[in-house]
Amino acid sequence: MSPVDSRRNAEDIERAITAFARSSNGGLILTPNAAAMPAHYSLIVRLAERYKLPAMYPFPEMVTNGGLMSYGPDVVDQSGRAAEYVDRILKGEKPAELPVQQTTKLELHINLKTAKALGLDVPNTLIGRADEVIE
Repeated sequence: MSPVDSRRNAEDIERAITAFARSSNGGLILTPNAAAMPAHYSLIVRLAERYKLPAMYPFPEMVTNGGLMSYGPDVVDQSGRAAEYVDRILKGEKPAELPVQQTTKLELHINLKTAKALGLDVPNTLIGRADEVIE
């Protein structure tokens, strides 16, 4: 399936996921850009559930709301780093001279209730590495 553009509406998303669900052994991987439409988070999670599609999401709140799993940057950590940069700029440093930073802390969230509903067995090694497990 091609990436879902954030300008698309709910009907486009539903049509794309429904078409994708017709193929065998499929799953969804949503990137932060594709999932940059908060108004459609619950729709995407609901459709993945309806069509029994395992899905990897970029944000933990999607897992809290029924998604299978998420893997992505720790937003609290990133916010702290951003605040440090704002502080440095306000103290006179030039933004162009500040080094580019990459995410250093990633988080894994797993919803075992959703895994069970999908008929998936999540390995204990994966559960052990998770930052949050919803049972």
